[in-house]
Amino acid sequence: MNKVKSIFAELHKNKVLYLMMVPTIIWVTVFCYVPMYGVLIAFKDFSYKKGIWGSTFVGLKNFEFLFHYKGVGRIFFNTIFLNVLFIVTGTILSIFFALIFAEIKNKVYSRVVQTIAIFPHFVSWTVVAMFLGGIIGGSGRFTHWIIEHGGNDPQFYNNALWWPLILVVLKIWQGVGYGTIVYVAVITGLDKEIYEAAKVDGASRLQIILKITLPQLKVTAIMLTLMSIGKIFNGDFGMIYAIVGENSQLYATTDVIDTFVYRALRELNNLGMSTATSFFQSIVGLVMVFVTNAITKKIEPDAAIF
Repeated sequence: MNKVKSIFAELHKNKVLYLMMVPTIIWVTVFCYVPMYGVLIAFKDFSYKKGIWGSTFVGLKNFEFLFHYKGVGRIFFNTIFLNVLFIVTGTILSIFFALIFAEIKNKVYSRVVQTIAIFPHFVSWTVVAMFLGGIIGGSGRFTHWIIEHGGNDPQFYNNALWWPLILVVLKIWQGVGYGTIVYVAVITGLDKEIYEAAKVDGASRLQIILKITLPQLKVTAIMLTLMSIGKIFNGDFGMIYAIVGENSQLYATTDVIDTFVYRALRELNNLGMSTATSFFQSIVGLVMVFVTNAITKKIEPDAAIF
């Protein structure tokens, strides 16, 4: 009884904070938890007429379509390889730019620069694909510049080897500015007295960054990386499909699990197979998070998520 009273006392004491949580709780419940029963489709021969519960149970048959595909090794490698590149470059550059923003003392100039850096995050990948075609396409400006300066036509849209680099550059352009927000917030919240003491002791700006700021950002960087690892088997479908599309010449380095499943779903119209693949991605991501979190707990306990 006392526990119930303490709960109600806590709710009454911080009622404004709990009310602020209500929209988020509703959104997560409706869009994340309620649809979870749809995972049953992965184990059924789904029929729109019969519905989820009425469809025939087929066990693990829907999972066979992904693992029996002869190019499954390639799409697995591309998915993991591109995500590792995105995570590593994104983390390093987000911290780098956060350090730069923190060093800008003029608040107005700092806000303007941060706004400009964040803006690409809100640009549609379809728009990016159109501009990219005008830059590196057959008649693009950059292609013409290479040829005019004695180089051979790189034929970007016919050579798959270019595309890991191109996708990483685009991902950096789109996401790094937005990714700095968390790190800037951490730097802003650091104890200023530590910096003042370091300056009094004669530490240079570089020494302050290396000895004080970066160690303070380590825990945040590890936690964000752990959460990113949870999606390491999920390709950035919106980005890759908008830019690469149905160009089979680029599949060798750009075809990921999500784009492959999308094409298979269009051709086979089998919702069970696509759901099975998504379920597999989620399970692998969950396992990866648990494994990396366990390793992190031994190396850096404060950075572990749980």
